[in-house]
This record gives sequence, structure tokens and C-alpha cells, in this order.
Amino acid sequence: MSNFIPIAYQNTSAAVPDWLNKGDNAWQMISATLVGLQSVPGLVILYGSIVKKKWAVNSAFMALYAFAAVLLCWVTWAYKMSFGDQLLPFWGKAGSALGQDFLIRQARLPATTQYYLNGDVETAVTAPLYPMASMVYFQCVFAGITLVLIAGSLLGRMNIKAWMMFVPLWLTFSYTIGAFSLWGGGFLYHWGVIDYSGGYVIHLSSGIAGFTAAYWVGPRLTKDRERFPPNNVLLTLAGAGLLWMGWAGFNGGDPYSANIDSSMAVLNTNICAATSLLVWTTLDVIFFKKPSVIGAVQGMITGLVCITPGAGLVQGWAAIVMGLLSGSIPWYTMMVVHKKSALLQKVDDTLGVFHTHAVAGFLGGATTGLFAEPQLCSLFLPVTNSRGAFYGGSGGMQLLKQVVGAAFIIGWNVVATSIICLVIRLVVPLRMPEEQLLVGDDAVHGEEAYALWGDGEKYDETKHGWYSDDTTHHNRNKGSGGGGGGGGGVLAAAMVDQV
Repeated sequence: MSNFIPIAYQNTSAAVPDWLNKGDNAWQMISATLVGLQSVPGLVILYGSIVKKKWAVNSAFMALYAFAAVLLCWVTWAYKMSFGDQLLPFWGKAGSALGQDFLIRQARLPATTQYYLNGDVETAVTAPLYPMASMVYFQCVFAGITLVLIAGSLLGRMNIKAWMMFVPLWLTFSYTIGAFSLWGGGFLYHWGVIDYSGGYVIHLSSGIAGFTAAYWVGPRLTKDRERFPPNNVLLTLAGAGLLWMGWAGFNGGDPYSANIDSSMAVLNTNICAATSLLVWTTLDVIFFKKPSVIGAVQGMITGLVCITPGAGLVQGWAAIVMGLLSGSIPWYTMMVVHKKSALLQKVDDTLGVFHTHAVAGFLGGATTGLFAEPQLCSLFLPVTNSRGAFYGGSGGMQLLKQVVGAAFIIGWNVVATSIICLVIRLVVPLRMPEEQLLVGDDAVHGEEAYALWGDGEKYDETKHGWYSDDTTHHNRNKGSGGGGGGGGGVLAAAMVDQV
């Protein structure tokens, strides 16, 4: 038997350079795949099941298309706009991430080193022990899920052709700005604004962009806004479960290493999510007299979003406090403020992404500015002496930085998303024509989610009797989402007006 070992499997070779840590590389690729699973099939399933039956295919496809389109745009030009050499203080230089010379070298962030006037390095460079290919893949799935989240605000009426244009444009002119500014070596990164894993870059931006785009696209049909029951609550739970478990990669992969900070991030993520879910469910029982499954999913998501900006930087007790806040404040904005606000009622945010991601994302960023623990910050953050206001010293300044960072993300997304929608509107209508809105999936895609009746036949009213999504069910009390025909209110307006 030969003892020859192929070069790719030798401990030190061109395929296994001295700087490569196989454990870190394996965890980074697994983390990236977990995040990818949150979108495909996680949010594809969740969107396809939490909407009214006639929009199941269209909703799932919007998510699937966005993920695929982002991937190609990312490696072609968007990665380097987000993490490449600096073009402007908030934007990187466009370029492809396809060449092997770039992809097989050791990862490095930021690409451009920034110096003080005296020549000292302003912020230390991060050099993970794996290749750029792993970093490009990891950051790609984050960009992908951000566009998928935006889709949640636009389900049930956006012209699919307009959506196909929106995805690459928003990725290029909005996502890359936030990513570079906070993560890729931009001005907020060097100033020390904390966004551990995307509370601002992903969640705050998607919530604001989704709400803004929903304003320009216009509302669903009145009857869809008034009655939009989920077509499959159990599949909604399956999608939500993939989202929750996938968050181990979402937050656990952001130290760029399989280290103790990664372990803290994963544990805190689950603590906050569980706390938030329980608080939301408790509020549902107190005010609506019944625990709502959709409400539990809402609470789970707001907890996951809230912990994201500080997952590896806060102690376990702080994760519980953040869960208490994320299970109650977004609940209040959704169930109380939404019904009293003319603007929130006017804008048809289908899945209530503004509440579950923008409100929860800002809340997470602000509470990170309060609870970021100095020792944990030193394990992760490149900016020295970072700490939350709770720990005194420079902590008060950190809270201010968090608010300023949020203001930048909000302002940029309102303006950029509006311009993108107005430009697209010059080419194609943003909203579907009335005939498609009336029919749904069959008119838009020529496909239906539940198309078979009887012995493998398509539904035929003359054979199978009358059926309608709008059939009035037996009287049921409103649960978490009883929000009125204002169109958005819950994670999926899914429980809105089910009576």
C-alpha cells in the first residue's frame, strides 16, 4: 500500500498554508450555510405559508429570486463595494471577487488601513485564519437575507419585474453603504459604532427600506388588507424554526473565528429569543385572552433581531433584559401605536417588517450601547476601550455613537430607497395590475401552491363545489395581530382581522 498523501491533504501545502486554521474555516463556512438556510428554505417557507393562499407562490418566489440575484451581484461587484478598498468614507471601490489570486489569500478586514495624522494606525486590521473565499461567502448570505427581509414589506402586490430590478439596485446603492460604513472600514467603523452582527446593517436597514418601498409601491387590494389569514400555520413554524436555529451562524460566525466570543454570542442569542417569545406570548394572553402562534413567532424574531448588534458583547443577564424589551416594545408599537398612527395605517407593510426589524434593530443597537461589557468588547471589537454606558467611563459616548449610527442608516435608506423606487417606476409599474391582484399566483406565475383537488385534478368549481379564501370561519377571538385593516401590524399581518 502506498503512503502517498495527496497535496491537498498534507498538513502544510499550497492547499493548507501555515496561516489556515481548519477549525475556524470549517465554522465560518458552516455559519454561512446556516445563514443561507435562514433564507432558503427558511424565509421561503415562512413567506409562502404565512400569507393568504393566493399569494403563497409569489411570496416564496420573491425570497428565492432575491437570494439568487444577490449572490451573483455580490461576487461580481458588491463585495468590494462593501469590504474593499475605500472609495469614500462610506463606500468601497467596486470590483469582482472572482479571481483565484484574491479568493485563496488570507482574509483581511478592512482592506484599507486608516491612519491618524501622526502616522499611527487608527484601527487594527482583522486577519481571520481562513481564505477570502470563506469571507466572501459568509458576507454574501448576510446581504441576501437583507433583501429577503425587505420583500416581507411588499408581498401581495409588487410587480415581480419591478422587484427583479429593485434587488440589484438596492444592494448596490444602499446595502453596500451600510456594510462599508459599519463593517468594511468606513467612518462609523473607525469611530466605534458597534454592530456586532447586523442589527443596523441588516435589520434596521431592511425595516426602513421595506417601509419606504411599501409607501411607493402602494397597498394591497382592500379585501386582502382586511383579511389576510396564513394558509399554513404549521409550515410558518417550520420556517420560523429554521430562522431561529440558523441564527447560531448569524451571530456565532461574526467573531470570524470559532472562539469563546462565538460561544457567548450563540448562547446570548438563544436567551434573548426565548425571553422575547415568552414576553410577547404573555402580553397576548393578557390583552387578547389567547396565546397566538403567530405572535410567538413575532416575539421570537424581535428577540433575535434585538440581540444581534451586541450578541457577543453583553452578559447573560443583559440578554434577558434585552429580551424583555424586545418582547414588549415592538409589541406595543405593533398593537397600539400602529393603530393610532395615520402614517403606519396608510403604508401597507405586509409583514410588519418595520416593527419586527426596524424597531427591534434600533432597540438592540441602543441597548448594546448600554450593556456592552468592556472585557467582552476587548475580545471582539477593533476599537479599543469600548464599553456600554452601564459600565461608566466612555460608555455614555458609546450610547451617543449608537444613536448617530442608527440615524445615518435610517436617513440613507429613506433617501436611497425612494430614489430607487422612483427610477424603477419610470421603466415599469411598481404595483401589479388589478387583474393580477384579483387572481394572485395563477395570474402572475401560472402556478398555484395548492393546485390539486380530488384525484390529481386542478380545482374546478363546477366539479368540486364553491371554495374561497374569504370564507367566513366560525367566530374566533382576535389574537396577536388583531390590527384592523391597516395592513401591516403583525409579522405577517397574518392574524389581522381573522374574524
